[in-house]
Amino acid sequence: MSDIKSSELILNPDGSVYHLNLKPENIAHDIIFVGDQNRVEKITQFFDTIEFSIQKREFKTQTGTYKGKRLTVMSTGIGPDNIDIVMNELDALVNIDLNTRQPKKELTSLNIVRIGTSGSLQADISVDSIVLSEYAIGLDNMLRSYRIDSVTDKTIEDAFISHTNWDLQKGRPYVVKGSEKLSNLIESDTIHKGFTGTAGGFYGPQGRVLRLNIQDEQLNGKMDSFNYEGIRMTNLEMETAAIYGLGKLLGHETLSMNAIIANRANGTFSKDPYKAVDELIVYVLNKLVN
Repeated sequence: MSDIKSSELILNPDGSVYHLNLKPENIAHDIIFVGDQNRVEKITQFFDTIEFSIQKREFKTQTGTYKGKRLTVMSTGIGPDNIDIVMNELDALVNIDLNTRQPKKELTSLNIVRIGTSGSLQADISVDSIVLSEYAIGLDNMLRSYRIDSVTDKTIEDAFISHTNWDLQKGRPYVVKGSEKLSNLIESDTIHKGFTGTAGGFYGPQGRVLRLNIQDEQLNGKMDSFNYEGIRMTNLEMETAAIYGLGKLLGHETLSMNAIIANRANGTFSKDPYKAVDELIVYVLNKLVN
């Protein structure tokens, strides 16, 4: 097998991967993703120790221990395009020998949990509750740059396309299931299992209208009413489907957890969204160390 070219896997002068500025020894095998770089320390404030901290652009990483377990917390920034960078460079750190530029014979599977905030699409999923994304549907086209047929659920995709009268000029939505291993570890009777929509943008792609007309003004309502054998749309954000898709393709366990701070169906917003996020953080941390 030929070496991976320098133009394909770009390294910094110190040998770290290009965007994340990380070396293999800087990360743990259990990783928590957040979108906002300022939320990294909202998590690591609970750590017993912090051994490493670095930031480049929107990618901030801290590694330390919580109750004796080594964990890494990383900000990804917003959107599927950033997830493409983060997932590929993390995989390179553990599954490519950066000196020989050859994939390793024995591959490592990382455990990756996203902690985020989101708005509920369903009236019965109240603010301050938690949604575990059992499935995610990507409404962007990023993942279709890869060969994804082996990891997607075409039956749910077809049902969604039919129900929403989806315009395929925007690309075919893709559905990926989250990690059953991590779901079994983290789920509880108090957590909602969800079907999370991942949009490629914040305004038009999520139905927001400022000065530009959007392709389908009724799309949000169609998504709200989608239900396939009990699988219904629960929340909308911008990262989960890309994490799930690349995780499955690369052999990593991935799961997305969201604190619900708004409910679009009944127009409510959490009275204390910071408390809701902190409670989710502590909940996930304690599940990861068990």
